[in-house]
Amino acid sequence: MIKAQTLTLLKKGDPKMLKEIYQEHRDVFMNFAKRYDLPAEDIVDVYQDVIIALRENAIEGKIKGETSSIKTYLFGIGKFMIYKKLKASQKMIVVEDQQTFENINFEEFTFDSEDTLNHRQQLLRSALAKISAQCKKVLTMFYSQGYTIEEIMIAEQYENKNVVKSQKSRCLKSLKQLISQN
Repeated sequence: MIKAQTLTLLKKGDPKMLKEIYQEHRDVFMNFAKRYDLPAEDIVDVYQDVIIALRENAIEGKIKGETSSIKTYLFGIGKFMIYKKLKASQKMIVVEDQQTFENINFEEFTFDSEDTLNHRQQLLRSALAKISAQCKKVLTMFYSQGYTIEEIMIAEQYENKNVVKSQKSRCLKSLKQLISQN
């Protein structure tokens, strides 16, 4: 949990607090990020972007001190940014160990021509068009972009992990029902 005093100073954009947080978590973050096969300069860029995001989110009141620690928050945002960099450089391959249906990459359904989609893909595309934007976002973040439940919780500002799990479950159930109706 983030201490109230720390959160207050972050909300004010206190440069000393930012510097302290930056220095305290820098080395640990750098070691964590090395496992993603990014060049060192990209890791430094990501970390600096994470600190900027922390500052901006604090000032805008988007950080709830009771949901996670500073370190968890930084690592959650950092992991998103690392995934984004890896995806941009085509180095990231998301592998899921779940049922076949859950392994579907939702991004593959952005073709211009219906002729390039098989029947199953057409059913999924049709069902995806009918679910809510929030459901589409949660499912895409989890199955296509490889975000964890905790990362979705932080990014989308859900109260806790259980809310995200329930949302994902309801969305997946809704999607499956739409597909089976066709």
